[in-house]
Amino acid sequence: MSRSAMIQDSLPTAAQLASDAASQRWQPGLDAVAQSEIFAAGREGSGAGAALALALDAWRHRVREEGEEAEDRRAVVWVQTRAAVKRGGRPFRAGLPQEIRHRLIHVLAEKDEDALFALEEAVRCRDIAFVIGEIVGSPRALDFTASRRLTLAAEKYGVPLTLVRLDGTRDLSSARQRWAVQAAPSARPKWNRQAPGTPAWQAELFRARKHPPGLWRLSEDSGALVAERQIPLCVPEVEEGRAKSSNVAAPSPGSASSFGASVAILSPDGERVLG
Repeated sequence: MSRSAMIQDSLPTAAQLASDAASQRWQPGLDAVAQSEIFAAGREGSGAGAALALALDAWRHRVREEGEEAEDRRAVVWVQTRAAVKRGGRPFRAGLPQEIRHRLIHVLAEKDEDALFALEEAVRCRDIAFVIGEIVGSPRALDFTASRRLTLAAEKYGVPLTLVRLDGTRDLSSARQRWAVQAAPSARPKWNRQAPGTPAWQAELFRARKHPPGLWRLSEDSGALVAERQIPLCVPEVEEGRAKSSNVAAPSPGSASSFGASVAILSPDGERVLG
């Protein structure tokens, strides 16, 4: 056999390359990454909904350690700035999945710095299953250094963080996965065509360490996350390199502030037992 023939035999075929690329695509059921970011418009609740769906999917499929209890009873922390609450409201306990609705810890932060402090403290606690945060715009406090601190803390303590960036700009970040989502039409229910459909989102994964970019239609089916790969015919309505109007005042550089946030732990009856 000639040298050229040997080289050709050792090179992967186009079919093999396509198969490898497809196997590396993101799909539901993968382990959670340390930190994810989700960019969404503040005029709709797609950011919070997609963040919860992705976080729950990773949590349900996580690899359990030897000797760990069958049921994960750890709490879930949801941190919001007051500006984020004005955009989309607080998490509605009765609308949350049964498995986490009684273990939600909601933190309302007055300023962006307070929210970042609460997020970092939450991911440092191994008694937390996962953390979701919501911040409006692209505050100066959330620079690359702050993002890096969150990522390192989440990796060290094994508590995944999903940060929703409402009307934010795709600036520099150390997040392991970065999504841009918007609401998508729900499929019609099978039995009652007039009933509301299940939540659905159009989600663009535009940055990830282990997966190539892609576009999916995400939806829920019997408590499971379903992802349908989409071939984009047009660019999704997500502004690149430009922030939309935000009512969040940029904090002054170098100013020191104390941690000001209210914490509420909800009982199974929906009453506050702390905060």
